[in-house]
Amino acid sequence: MRLEFIKGKVQVKSAPDGNHREVHMWPLERRMQLRPDLRLCPERGLKTEAYRKGRARADGILVPKGGLKGHGEWSEAGGVLMAVEITSYDSDTNQRDRVEKPDGYAAAGIPVYLLIDRDDCSVVLLNQPEDGRYRHQEKLPFGATIEIPGPVNITLDTEPLKEFAD
Repeated sequence: MRLEFIKGKVQVKSAPDGNHREVHMWPLERRMQLRPDLRLCPERGLKTEAYRKGRARADGILVPKGGLKGHGEWSEAGGVLMAVEITSYDSDTNQRDRVEKPDGYAAAGIPVYLLIDRDDCSVVLLNQPEDGRYRHQEKLPFGATIEIPGPVNITLDTEPLKEFAD
């Protein structure tokens, strides 16, 4: 288990299972091929809210090479290009991964949020943060090709994720 402090509440998240870890390797490997100038850092602590000192541990954050130099355990969101979450099979994944984290990441100004949703075998892209919310959302099934807009600017083939559909 691990604890997160989101929207003024302490939340418990179960430890990732093996499939979660394997799914995490998909964007990491693709990033290495397409954007070697960026780093996808796993399980990174982020300060996500000015109000109530929100803290979220993202499954991954995408930053420019050297973007975390000098940071402690909890980084400010400035410089983060994308946050990545992979749903877990626990009772509060809906509220945490689909509501609270996107709101926190948008409020912190993170340009892109990518949710790999194992519950319904989809990839959800949120971008254009404004007033604490993402204005644009696109949901595609595993197997589709998804265009991640600037500042990330990569195209991901989600076909490999079909292997992890439960």
